[in-house]
Amino acid sequence: MDDITSLRVGLGPRAYDIKIGNNLIANAGEVLGDIVAERQIVIVSDSNVAAIHLDALASSLDRTARRCDQIIVPAGEASKNMQVLAGLLNDILEIGVDRGLVIIAMGGGVIGDLAGFAAASLMRGVDFVQVPTSLLAQVDSSVGGKTGVNAPRGKNLIGAFYQPQMVLADTAALATLPPRELRAGYAEVVKYGLLGDSGFFAWLEENGKAVLELEPQAVNYAIMTSCAAKARIVEADEREVGQRALLNLGHTFAHAFEAEANYDGRLLHGEAVAAGMGVAFALSVRMGLCDQGDLNRLRAHMKLQQLPADNKELAAGNAAAETLLAHMQHDKKVLDGKMRFILVKGIGKAFVASDVPLDDVRATLEGLH
Repeated sequence: MDDITSLRVGLGPRAYDIKIGNNLIANAGEVLGDIVAERQIVIVSDSNVAAIHLDALASSLDRTARRCDQIIVPAGEASKNMQVLAGLLNDILEIGVDRGLVIIAMGGGVIGDLAGFAAASLMRGVDFVQVPTSLLAQVDSSVGGKTGVNAPRGKNLIGAFYQPQMVLADTAALATLPPRELRAGYAEVVKYGLLGDSGFFAWLEENGKAVLELEPQAVNYAIMTSCAAKARIVEADEREVGQRALLNLGHTFAHAFEAEANYDGRLLHGEAVAAGMGVAFALSVRMGLCDQGDLNRLRAHMKLQQLPADNKELAAGNAAAETLLAHMQHDKKVLDGKMRFILVKGIGKAFVASDVPLDDVRATLEGLH
């Protein structure tokens, strides 16, 4: 296949390639090569994605793998918990596997996180491959090795850093997404412009419509630029002890909104992130760090793409400020008892702060900005 773009995530012995192209799922066996050749494969997918893509992936892998089994879990964020993980691990073991196994996670962020954590846990670690089928997973969650599940106390509180052997981002899969899912993934694309690349954000202001309409050149550029930005950050800080925290722009707020929604499908992760980034900018404006004009640009762009830019636009985000703050106290980004926020000095100028006055956070959540 000649139309594949390849990007290396340079992590020494844990380095791997991100492959971006059209119809990679149907040609996965060829693209993955020695990673799957003559090996036992278990594909993990969800009920929605499996109905569309599982036959094509399994057929391709059957031509090269020694054996290829499939496990399907229920679709949705509600599957990202310890009970589903335990069931998945037992189902894999029931097949009869050894340490030569390769787990292939095909789906959105939920499947990537769940199956990746299963791979990290099974026999203390077996190989896995990410085949992200949502825009959000292709530009963000499939890259960087974060795996895990949610807990009653908060999102992603149980997990491991565990890098895949390869990421296959099939742009053809994006055409099967509902428009709402596509827009939610676009929020994570916008994040890369907001946190460190004002030129990319300006490009999105001109080309965001083309990305969401899946115009090939636009969508390929958006995915490659996002993945390249994340790869460079992950290479510098694999386990999030420093600058990798910048990738959480908007997420401290977003996870509170998701927790308030009980992960019940009312609120997609990307929608929560979009609103959370708007709140982070509003908080930065309130603290005198960022110009109102930058917040206005963000809000205008989100509105144009039919995404929220404020917690008041979300039923789950419209909870009392104290309720949301209580959720945030349980977020995994709390360090040494202090909540960490990603704030901005303008578009493309994000930084980590742990000395944010809670009165300012409270007032921002209450809409006093």
